[in-house]
Amino acid sequence: MADAEAAASAVEGLSIESAIIYIDEDGGVDSTEHPNSQETPYKTLLFALSVPGATTATFHTRKSKTVVAPAEEPSLEYKPVSGSALKKAKKLHEAAVRKSAKGAASAAQREKDAADRAEKERLKLEAAKAFVLKEDPSLPTARSIKIRTSTANRGARVKVSGWIHRLRVQAHMIFIVLRDGTGYLQCVLEGDLIKTLDALQLIEETAITIHGTIKELPEGKTAPGGHELTADYYTVVGRAPAGDEAIGSIVAPDSEQQLKLDQRHLVIRGDQASGVLKVRAGVLRAFRRSFEELGLLEVTPPCMVQTQVEGGSTLFEFQYYGEKAYLTQSSQLYLETCLPALGDVFCVQESFRAERSVTRRHLSEYTHIEGELAFISFDDLLSHLEEMISRVLEFVLADPLCKDIIKELNPDFKVPERPFMRMRYSDAIKWLNEHDIKTDEGKDHEFGDDIAEAAERKMTDDIGRPIFLTHFPVEIKAFYMKKDDSDPRVTESVDVLMPGVGEIVGGSMRMDNLDELMGGYAREGIDPAPYYWFTDQRKYGSCPHGGYGLGLERFLAWLCNRWTVRECCLYPRYVGRCTP
Repeated sequence: MADAEAAASAVEGLSIESAIIYIDEDGGVDSTEHPNSQETPYKTLLFALSVPGATTATFHTRKSKTVVAPAEEPSLEYKPVSGSALKKAKKLHEAAVRKSAKGAASAAQREKDAADRAEKERLKLEAAKAFVLKEDPSLPTARSIKIRTSTANRGARVKVSGWIHRLRVQAHMIFIVLRDGTGYLQCVLEGDLIKTLDALQLIEETAITIHGTIKELPEGKTAPGGHELTADYYTVVGRAPAGDEAIGSIVAPDSEQQLKLDQRHLVIRGDQASGVLKVRAGVLRAFRRSFEELGLLEVTPPCMVQTQVEGGSTLFEFQYYGEKAYLTQSSQLYLETCLPALGDVFCVQESFRAERSVTRRHLSEYTHIEGELAFISFDDLLSHLEEMISRVLEFVLADPLCKDIIKELNPDFKVPERPFMRMRYSDAIKWLNEHDIKTDEGKDHEFGDDIAEAAERKMTDDIGRPIFLTHFPVEIKAFYMKKDDSDPRVTESVDVLMPGVGEIVGGSMRMDNLDELMGGYAREGIDPAPYYWFTDQRKYGSCPHGGYGLGLERFLAWLCNRWTVRECCLYPRYVGRCTP
């Protein structure tokens, strides 16, 4: 049938010059470039039937390369087409003609329909261009509000500005979910409001101001906040692009991770990314509130330093007016100097680690929440940490916004039961070996090993609860950590491990004896001279003291069930990435 249609279309404008049409199935050509003859035959009967005038012609055919018998020569004579072959070919030809005619009619109809639609769109566009939307002067003056106060403003005429988060167009109505950072509000546009050119061009992420009345939804209908705004006027403030530049095209849900990080400024407009950042703000509020209730004062140490805290290999070095300086790894040393002057203190500061670890739990810049307390014991430090973490979770989950977001992101989250599990480092080594969890080199763990991240996380996930892992060997901990009086091989140190993310807190008691601190400098090969101000804390009225540092992004990854800490900060910085 396809051959018949092709034949019918190929012979347009062709006519025969004799009453006989010649066909050679082997040597002929179905072509309009020459008249049909014995020397220039067609190839197929179907093509010949499509030639104008073919209805009055007779058809002769031959198969010049067909061998009838081994001893015979190929036949070069034309013979009339048999009646049955002609009948079959005519039937196929007629069917093809009918189909072609029907296709042409359908194409014509489609073309007409498309033209009609285009004309309707043109008229609609012209009408929209001509239509000018005006605010009704008889209406009460709209009160400018933020979406977070929508419930308190039900029944009033309000003015709300924000970005189109979602958009749904129906026959006589446009539904917009508006976002302003404080919440979401469903808005309904209808009547004259959808007749404008702006209405035809609305797209997600367009900035818009909408006037109208907020009304509680009837039972059975749902929308953010349980209400919606019935609009009576609006203005477009900043139009977003469409097509290939639309936000849905630039940042698709299944986009590759690096592309999402390149477009982080757009990604954070999404529900999940913005939700994590809102929880982050709530967690910071909760930490500050907890510190205040526990009597700690906030201080702001410097980020540019000339001393190390956690080892020189992870320092970011830079030139400071011709001198060598570094970005701080921790504010701990400065916090210690505050104890005699300000009492127990804390800070919320950025810390920097030039650590070439490309894992889901490492950042080169992270928010470090650090506390330092005077006149405490190691048990006091552990109790304080447990109290702090528990209080923060209590405050965050009491915040309606944070609670709803966490429930959406991490529906299985449960507040850890107290007391938290305590496990000494030596017991952890035994546990790992008993459960056949090997080192990165595939060996059993030994006392003195720095337990690798993978093994530590596997142990924590298997146990399934927070762990205070304590009493690490002196050799694998920082120079300032106090030794355990009952076992000088280990320090009074602690890592707080959480299921799914591993270590989120590192802390210890600090050396309060001057001679012991000088020995710590010597052990690590550190010149004590630049640390004179830190050493003086052991000279001018030393006391037992301890502290800790908590990585906010790791805490959030645990709380919000994020795969990587990169999702828990505004613009992540790690090996190879310092943009946008």
